[in-house]
Amino acid sequence: MPRHDPIPPRRQLDYARRAAAWKRYWAIMRWMALLAVVVVLLSLIYLKRSGQPVPIHMMIATIAGVGLTVLVGTGLMGLLFVSSRSGQDEEAARGGQVDDDE
Repeated sequence: MPRHDPIPPRRQLDYARRAAAWKRYWAIMRWMALLAVVVVLLSLIYLKRSGQPVPIHMMIATIAGVGLTVLVGTGLMGLLFVSSRSGQDEEAARGGQVDDDE
C-alpha cells in the first residue's frame, strides 16, 4: 500500500521580526498618505494656475487619480519590503521544504 508523505513540522514563526516589519510599513504609509495629500494639492494648484476654470468633476478626478495612484504605488512597494523583511521571501524560496536544522 502506498505511503503518504509525512506532514512537515510547523516552523516556529518569528513574530517579533514580522511585527517590526508591519510596524515600519504602517509608519511609511502614514508618510506616504501625507505625501499623497501634498501631491494632490500641488496638482490642483497647477490646474488652477493654468488660467482656465476648473470644473468640479475635474477636481474630483484629479484628487482620486493622483491620490490613489500615489497610495497604491507606495502601498504595493511597501508590501514588497514587508515580505522581504518578515522572512516570507526566504520561506517561499525554499518551496515549503523543511530544513534539517529546524
